[in-house]
Amino acid sequence: MAQYNCSSLGLPATTPDQLGWNASKALGNVSADDMEDMCLSRSQYLEKFLGFRRSPMFLPVCITFLIIFIVGVLGNMLTCTVILCNKVMRTPTNYYLFSLAVSDLLVLLLGMPLELYEMWSNYPFLFGAGGCYFKTFLFETVCFASILIVTALSVERYIAVIHPLKVKHVATHAHAKHVILTLWAMSMACAVPNTSLHGVAVLGPRFGSQFPESAICTIVKPRWMYNLIIQVTTLVFFLLPMLTITGLYLRIGLQLRMKRGMQGVGAGPGFGPDSHGSVHRQQQTARHRQVTKMLCVLVIVFGICWAPFHIDRLMWSFINSWTGHHHLVFEYVHIVSGVFFYLSSAVNPILYSLMSTRFREMFRQVTCRFGPCSGHLRRLTFRSTQLTLRSTVNEKPQHNGRITPDREEQNVYVDSHNQPVYANTSPD
Repeated sequence: MAQYNCSSLGLPATTPDQLGWNASKALGNVSADDMEDMCLSRSQYLEKFLGFRRSPMFLPVCITFLIIFIVGVLGNMLTCTVILCNKVMRTPTNYYLFSLAVSDLLVLLLGMPLELYEMWSNYPFLFGAGGCYFKTFLFETVCFASILIVTALSVERYIAVIHPLKVKHVATHAHAKHVILTLWAMSMACAVPNTSLHGVAVLGPRFGSQFPESAICTIVKPRWMYNLIIQVTTLVFFLLPMLTITGLYLRIGLQLRMKRGMQGVGAGPGFGPDSHGSVHRQQQTARHRQVTKMLCVLVIVFGICWAPFHIDRLMWSFINSWTGHHHLVFEYVHIVSGVFFYLSSAVNPILYSLMSTRFREMFRQVTCRFGPCSGHLRRLTFRSTQLTLRSTVNEKPQHNGRITPDREEQNVYVDSHNQPVYANTSPD
């Protein structure tokens, strides 16, 4: 083969043997395409068939991922700490949010480093078949568990608002734990089919040379099997749940609006137990409205963040004949879907803090406990202290059915022994 010279193709005047190919072992005549490939260096040959070893977008994506990682890990760890360390926060609804935070932490702590490593060095894949299975299984399990948990959370909220008499039997701690464990088991089982299609593949031998440095984690089974699984899972684990959740929250919104209208018609001055019951119902409806609003925004953000991920998968499964334009579009879709995928794991604690007074106060307590606080006493709002100390000042009628204004306007502090200290407020 040494008689072939790459200069005839407009390349430097070298022979395939000088470029590292064992051309003397190549059998038969070679075509022009083969000759062109033989005139490439090994790195150029790998780049031709596998793409860039390092993504051109690595630096901006790495900076974006780093910001998401810091915010997401701190926020989700804070969420888990708040729910675990405060008994008042251990509600069935918060158990679902705790499970969602654990799912997000798995993605950020295990999935993101693998993703960044692949962008830094797309090949060879150094973790073997076991690492490939783990990576695929992790992403599939988290994908399924997240949407199932959000759906279960929406159903729980629907029952609490639409069927309040049934909530005592459904929205219990034991029931929530059972549902969460079942959903995780279902997610793991449903992740197995796609995981089984993946493995480590290398470029086949050519020109008498092997390419162990071309190892990548990819699909090793027939492509049609992968396409079918992706299309079915997108339908079952994204489109149908999102349509169901949308219907549930529309029904919840109509119910809360109707209750608000009825309260407005029936509202009026009054005293005694009936008046207290009316106030309690209004407070309960207001709490339902605040929690539902927060969860509704969570679902909307969830859908926006996960939609590019499923578009990425569907695009890969539907396109059979790839062109240069397809590859270019898919590269950008893949990067955008990755950013939004990880963003969904970091945004939930921000939503809790912005939209939930209870979470916001609990976050403040935890950060104050581990960080500097002004003075020996930590000032809390009365609402937060009511939640943590189980005060019933605003829940029980006093002085002929009315709350004493002076008591309601008191500030509450907590000293170093977690004892409440009351102080009257006065305008500055």
